[in-house]
Amino acid sequence: MRAFQSTFRHVAIISSLVLLGSLTGCSKPVDKPAAGTPTSSMSAPAQSGSKLGDLSEFRSIAADVTALVDKNDLPAAKTRIKDLETSWDSAEAGIKPRAAADWHVLDKAIDRALDALRASTPKQADCKSAMDDLLKAFDAMKGQQ
Repeated sequence: MRAFQSTFRHVAIISSLVLLGSLTGCSKPVDKPAAGTPTSSMSAPAQSGSKLGDLSEFRSIAADVTALVDKNDLPAAKTRIKDLETSWDSAEAGIKPRAAADWHVLDKAIDRALDALRASTPKQADCKSAMDDLLKAFDAMKGQQ
């Protein structure tokens, strides 16, 4: 009987350790990745210099649109800014909670650029002004942490 109790106790201890290990040791907290593990730029605002995270993808698209506006290729700029709108809207749930006020500043600047490029008769001067303002808004976010 004593041997049975001892074996049962050992099995219970091992089972507890396995269960404990599966609950704690096998997963890393989201905010503390393992050493040497690359982190996503969208999850690491400190890497990008913005409370919203890495905005470089969005700013890059805005820079593309600005270059098209500068060449007075407004139809192509209108097409390209759709990429910005789509990616910005897709990322909203992940970045807006980080700094809602900053997100709204950029969102309004994007909306103004969209409105200028989608006007029934877009004017290059209006589009250029809206895109310059948008790039300035992105750049203003870089220094915030």
